[in-house]
Amino acid sequence: MSKIRLQNGEELPLEMHKVKIVQKLELKSVDQRLRAIEEAGNNTFLLKNRDVFLDMLTDSGVNAMSNLQQAAMLTADDCYAGSESFYRLEAELKKVFKKKYFLPAHQGRACEHLLSRVLVKEGDIIPMNYHFTTTKAHIRLRGGDILEIPVDEALKPESDCLFKGNIDIVKLKKAFEEFGKRIPFVRLEAGTNLIGGQPISIQNIKETHALCKKYGVPLMLDTSLLQDNLYFMKMREESCKDKAIIDICNEVAANVDIIYFSARKFGCAKGGGMCLDDDRIFEQLRELVPLFEGFLTYGGMSDKEMEAIAVGIREVSDFDVISQGPQFIKYMVEELRKEGVPVVTPPGGLGCHVDAKAFLSHLKDEDFQAASLSSALYIVSGIRGMERGTMAEERNPDGTECYAAIELLRLALPRRVFTMSQIKYAIDRITWLYKNRELVGGLRWKEEPRILRFFFGKLEPVDDWQKKLAEKFKKDFPYGF
Repeated sequence: MSKIRLQNGEELPLEMHKVKIVQKLELKSVDQRLRAIEEAGNNTFLLKNRDVFLDMLTDSGVNAMSNLQQAAMLTADDCYAGSESFYRLEAELKKVFKKKYFLPAHQGRACEHLLSRVLVKEGDIIPMNYHFTTTKAHIRLRGGDILEIPVDEALKPESDCLFKGNIDIVKLKKAFEEFGKRIPFVRLEAGTNLIGGQPISIQNIKETHALCKKYGVPLMLDTSLLQDNLYFMKMREESCKDKAIIDICNEVAANVDIIYFSARKFGCAKGGGMCLDDDRIFEQLRELVPLFEGFLTYGGMSDKEMEAIAVGIREVSDFDVISQGPQFIKYMVEELRKEGVPVVTPPGGLGCHVDAKAFLSHLKDEDFQAASLSSALYIVSGIRGMERGTMAEERNPDGTECYAAIELLRLALPRRVFTMSQIKYAIDRITWLYKNRELVGGLRWKEEPRILRFFFGKLEPVDDWQKKLAEKFKKDFPYGF
C-alpha cells in the first residue's frame, strides 16, 4: 500500500491492485430503506443484502480474494480424507506459526467451542485483554467466566495510546494471585474487535507469555485480526520497524502456546483452525474435530476454501496486502474527525468505529445508542454497519440490563472491497447525520433472545423519530437517495 500526495496537498492511500471482477450494487430510496429497517426489527443483521448499498457489517468472509487465491481453488484435491489441499494449508500455517500441530475447523467460533470443551470447567476464570461475543458465550456455556483486564486506555474512545489492545500486566499478576488454579489459560486477541480493532504490542505478548509460564498456564491467541495487528506492530513498535512481516509473525507465534483463527478474516476465505505444540491438548482436540466439524483433513471446510486460505496466509507476508485496510480506515477516521464526528482513535484495524455514546449524547444507556445510530445511518445512506455495544452484551444473572462499557457503531472495511468514492460517500452521509443527530431517538426490545441476542433480536423505536429523520433527509436530498 502506497500513500500519494495530490497537487492540492491532499494525501490519499493508493490501492496496489486492480479490480477485475465486480458485483452490481443498488442504492434504494430512503422510503425503501425505512421500510427495510422496520421489517428487520432495527437489527442490521436481519436486513436482506438486496436492500444494502455498502455492506460494512463485518469483514468476516467478505474480503476480496486475490487472483492467485481464485486460481488455487481450481487445483483443489477434492476428497474426504488425506486431501493434498489440507497438507498445502498445513505447510503454509507452519511457516507463519511454527507450531507442531494444525487442526481445521469451519470458522473461528468452532475453534472456541472445541477449545472451551477441552480447557474450561465449572468455576474457571479466563483473563483476557477483551472478550469477543462468541468467546464469552462458549466459556459461559461451560460454566466458566471471563475477566477483562485491558489497559486503562482501552475503554477511552479518544486516546493517543498506540496499543489499546494490551492486557494490563499488573492486573494479570493480581488475577493469578487471587484465582490461582481456577485460571486454565489466558486469552489474548490480536486486534481487539469490540473496542475498535485496537492492536496489541509484541512486547505485551512477550510479557504476558512470561507471566503465564511462571504460573504454568498456556497463553492462547486469537489471530483472526492478526494481519492488521502485524501492520501496526511494524509501523508503531520500534523493535519491529526493520523486520519483515513474516519475521514479526514468527516472533508473535513463538510467544504464545495455542493459536486459533477465523480464516474468514485471516486468510480471506471461509474456514478456520487451531495451531499448537502441546501433545495432550492436541489429542483431546483431535477427538472432537471429527465429532463436531468433520474429518481431520478438512474440518468443515471445502478443499477449494483450503487452497484459497493457503494462498491468503502466504499473502499476509506482503506489506502492500496488509496495509490497505488500516490505511483506508485511517483516512476515513481522519476525515470524520475533521467534521467533528466522534470516532475511536487512534485508528485501528477492521473498520472505522464511531463513538455512539458521544454521537448521540442526548440519549440514555437504555436507549441502545449504538443500535439507534446503526439504524439511523442505514436509513440515510443504505450503509449497513454493526452495533457493538449493549445489544451485543447479555443480561446480568438477576435479569437487569448489562450496559456496555463502550458503545460503538462499527463500519467494517473488508479488505480490497470498497473504492475511495464509496468511502467518501460514507463520510458525507455520516457527517450529515451528525449535523442532524438530535432527530435520532432510542430503541427498545421487541424480541429478545437469551444468547447472542444481537444476531437475531429485534428492536422498535420508542416514538416516530425514524419517520421524522427520513422526512428531513428528503428535504435536504430531494431526489431521495
